[in-house]
Amino acid sequence: MSDGRPILVIKLGALGDFVQALGPFAAIRRHHAAQRIILLTTAPFRSLAEASGCFDEIHSDGRPEWWRLDQLLRLRKWLREIGPCRVYDLQTSARSSRYFALFGSPKPEWSGIAPGCSHPHANPARDAMHTVDRQAEQLAAAGVNMMSDSDMSWLTADTAHFDLPENAVLLAPGGAAHRPEKRWPHYAALANALHARDLTPVVIGTREEQDATAAICAACPQTVDLTGRTSLLEIAGLAQRAIGAIGNDTGPMHLIAATGCPSLVLYSSASDPALCGQRGAVVRILRREDLAMLSVEEVEAQLTLR
Repeated sequence: MSDGRPILVIKLGALGDFVQALGPFAAIRRHHAAQRIILLTTAPFRSLAEASGCFDEIHSDGRPEWWRLDQLLRLRKWLREIGPCRVYDLQTSARSSRYFALFGSPKPEWSGIAPGCSHPHANPARDAMHTVDRQAEQLAAAGVNMMSDSDMSWLTADTAHFDLPENAVLLAPGGAAHRPEKRWPHYAALANALHARDLTPVVIGTREEQDATAAICAACPQTVDLTGRTSLLEIAGLAQRAIGAIGNDTGPMHLIAATGCPSLVLYSSASDPALCGQRGAVVRILRREDLAMLSVEEVEAQLTLR
């Protein structure tokens, strides 16, 4: 497959899913070392994709509205112009599978679940697999070997300007506002417990999660508040420096765990870690049907620090 045409990789999001595609990205780069590789994604993940070094080009307009014919036609025009010889659809959604139909004839080789594609992931139990394992099996069906220990040393950024102490423990207390059942409600008490152990709680989150982070800082004034101040790569850089991290099942915890930072992730019955749990060198998961019933003492007992 060296006719000069590029390889196209499709991965649109969300953050946790994108992080769990970093290993597959690296595997595709190794397999197609001499070829031009293009990523079709969305704007929030451009910085991660650029830092990974896996792609020669990144196109971040990958999710047009289906009712916007102009956007759809623009995407179709772009897909046909780049004319990839093979497509790795790592999104494997109904949306991304429809992109297969946007190509003319003959169609490119396609790894995914689009009907009629050349390299289908045909395992009927694929939806019961963990995301990482499912992607590894999908790539294997296309002849790509995904190593289990992909180098993530690039997943960092300069965080010296935050001037964090050496005993920093990251807290990721947020999550989607419409999914309150995924938020553990006892971070304020945990922050005080960490401070009592001479550890410094450091909260991260978006401005939309400020309700959760502000409550922690009010209860424990010694907490360092980085709400709304960190890019994705800076979160990774902070994780490289922190001695541990605790958070809900959110995208940032996928990012933190991927760096190798000892991570404790708190799950309710709203999501299943067997399907989407964080992966990393040191990851522990605590799950309760109702997160409110998970005590601070239980969380502290499971916390691993380096």
